[in-house]
Amino acid sequence: MAQSLSAVYLHLVFSTQNRAPYLCDTTLRAEMHAYLGGISNTLDCPVLLTGGTEDHVHALCHFGRSITLSDWVKEIKRASSLWIKKRAPEQREFAWQSGYGIFSVSLSNIDSVKTYIAGQAEHHRKQTFQDEFRLLMKKHGITWDERYVWG
Repeated sequence: MAQSLSAVYLHLVFSTQNRAPYLCDTTLRAEMHAYLGGISNTLDCPVLLTGGTEDHVHALCHFGRSITLSDWVKEIKRASSLWIKKRAPEQREFAWQSGYGIFSVSLSNIDSVKTYIAGQAEHHRKQTFQDEFRLLMKKHGITWDERYVWG
C-alpha cells in the first residue's frame, strides 16, 4: 500500500495531582480545555472534544500516525502545565497526576463519548472521579491494583 491511513479514536482521561481542584474557575477550565485541544491538534491528533471538571480532564481525539501514545500525553501535560502557570500565576503549584487512562472508541460510539464528555459537570454531581475511572477500566476490560491507580 502506497499510503498509510489510520482511523483510531481515543478517549484520554487524566487528573490533577492528588485530584486537587485547580480548575474550579470555569473560565480558566474552559481555556485549559481549549489549550489542551490546541496542543493535541499541533501533534496531529485532532481533538473532537475536551471537557472535565475542576480536578480532571477528558479528551476525545482522532489519534495521529506520527507520535506514540506516551509522547502525546507527555507533551499535552508538559505544555499545559507551563501554560497554566503563566496564565494564572496563583496556580504555581499546579501539576497533573503522572498516570492516565486511554480507551479506544469505535466510530459508532463517537457521539456517545462526546455526550459523555460534554455532560461531565452533571455526571459528577452523582459520581466521584474514582468511581468513574473504575467504571471506564471495567468497561474496557482493564485489571488494576487500587494501590497504584490513585497515587
